[in-house]
Order: sequence, then C-alpha cells, then structure tokens
Amino acid sequence: MTTVTAPVTPRERVARLAAGHIATLQRGYLDDQPRAVATLARLRRGAGREAGQLPDLWALIDTGPLHQTPDDARPLSESELIRAEDALHVALTLYALHQQSRRSGMYQADRPGRRRGLGAAVRRMMKPGEIDEPVHKRLVRAGTSPDLAVLAQRLRDIVVLLRREDIELDHAQLAGQLYTWQWPGGADTVRREWGRSFHAWQGKPTDGEPSFTGTHTTSTANTDKDAS
Repeated sequence: MTTVTAPVTPRERVARLAAGHIATLQRGYLDDQPRAVATLARLRRGAGREAGQLPDLWALIDTGPLHQTPDDARPLSESELIRAEDALHVALTLYALHQQSRRSGMYQADRPGRRRGLGAAVRRMMKPGEIDEPVHKRLVRAGTSPDLAVLAQRLRDIVVLLRREDIELDHAQLAGQLYTWQWPGGADTVRREWGRSFHAWQGKPTDGEPSFTGTHTTSTANTDKDAS
C-alpha cells in the first residue's frame, strides 16, 4: 500500500523554521554564549515593531530556508514569503523579549498534557477557577487587532506579563499563527485557536509543574548583559 504524505503547508514551514531558530538561540543564551546573548539583545529592540522599521535586524533572522523548496513542499509565492518573513520577525523578537533575564527556557513546545499555546499561557496567569478580567481583556484585544503591526504591540504587552510570571510560550506555534493571521479569514481562525487553548488549560499542575500561586515574581537574574 502506498502512503500519501500531505505536502507541508507554508504555515508549517514558518513554524518549523521559527522552532529551529529559537531553539538554537535559547540553548546559546542559557549556556551564556556571547553571540546568542548579543543576538537576543538586538532582537529585543524589534519587539512590537514592524520588520521594516529596524533594517539592522534583517541579518539576524535567516529566512533563506523559505526561499528553498523541500521535497515535501512547493515554492512559496511572493505574497507568502512576505507574510512568512513578517511572522518570523514578530515571533522571534517577542521570544527575545520573553527570554530576557530568565535562566530557564521561555520557549517550550505545546503538546497534550503540557499546553503552551498563547491562550493557555494567558490562562496560567489566573488563579484556578477564576477569570482575571484585565488579563483576559489583553488576550481579547490582541484577538481584535486590525493588522499585524497592532497585534505585535499587543502581544508584546502580554509577553511582558508572561515573563514577569515565568510562564513559557510556544513561540514557534505563535509564528505559524501570525502567518495565518495575515490572510483573509485568518484572524478568525487564529482567534478560535487561542480560545481553544485558553479553555484547554484547566489550572492543574502536570508533568511536575507547580500550579499558579497568585504572586508576582521578578527574576533576580538581571545582569549587565541583559541591560540593552
């Protein structure tokens, strides 16, 4: 029997590329490698801003694989490339902001039993069984953003809160969602995904992780290398 494999979608390619970049940066940062530390410091300046506003960041995000055509995919069109590059920029700069001064990896893959999607991450900032309306409103505002530029700014505000609470996020999944967001009808698709992610988090510790205590913590790991 011949097994037919579905071609890799542009969204999947964006998410995979983001995962590879972020995993490499995270390993380097946690190992205190100067190059990774410096790269994240530069990328942080782009958090919440459009890709074209900081040309000096272009060389930090290798989008070359998007211009190649794997055996299980088709070439990307110009409009697909533009949206993919913009999604990668937003996702990687938000990760750089999220990881700042944290000595554990803020990028964690979303999987069953350990949800790390955006909705679940926001829900984890709330006490089990309670809805923190100001926090929930931030997710709603992000979901109603009129364009990617505004969405990036509103996601930046959420990431700052997640960093304060040491709550991880699947930034690669977010990159794929940011790609989808930019297409007609895509925002509705992503909003539904965020909503499902939000309700999938039940506020119960899994895989040995602690439940939310309701206290705000600030890492004492701030060092000169994170000042920029």
